[in-house]
Amino acid sequence: MAQASTLSDAEMKKALRFCNTRRYVTRDKTILLLSLHTGLRAKEIAALRVKDIYNEDGLVRSHFTLSAEQTKGARTRTVFVNKALKQQLTDYAKWRYIKVVEAPLFQSQKGGHFSANTMCQLFLNIYKACGLSTASSHSGRRTFITRLANKGVGVRVLAELAGHSSISVTQRYIDVNDEQLAQAVELV
Repeated sequence: MAQASTLSDAEMKKALRFCNTRRYVTRDKTILLLSLHTGLRAKEIAALRVKDIYNEDGLVRSHFTLSAEQTKGARTRTVFVNKALKQQLTDYAKWRYIKVVEAPLFQSQKGGHFSANTMCQLFLNIYKACGLSTASSHSGRRTFITRLANKGVGVRVLAELAGHSSISVTQRYIDVNDEQLAQAVELV
């Protein structure tokens, strides 16, 4: 199976712009940004509940905990929310009028929760429709890890953010390109 592509800044912007043409603009943008800003898997995004993201006052949490049932590795982990994502999640709450804390964070077109598979399909539909044929639901995760690595975040921190038990798994997510190689040799 081919590895999901890591998205460039232009490709991320293209996908987000494409969301403006979709029926559920705010929902779809929020899902994409969750993937790109947290590195969550499609399964983990589909499993999110309102109470995971918003506190009792309806405000976005600065971090939240994924339960073992919500993760691939069946181990809990803390997910941190940056300012840009916090703003998007605030906008999402206003758009959706969130009230029920046990409800799924994202509802499908039919009003139910997304399964892991339908969440993967949503990503594929968005990426393919805007011409990113090598992108998949895992592209946001790869992009998140690669971008942080490029900014000098250590692999141990990356492994913790990704929920990997081994840094060798995390290292496989980090893409290297010619521009990075050229910049690296300039450090000598």
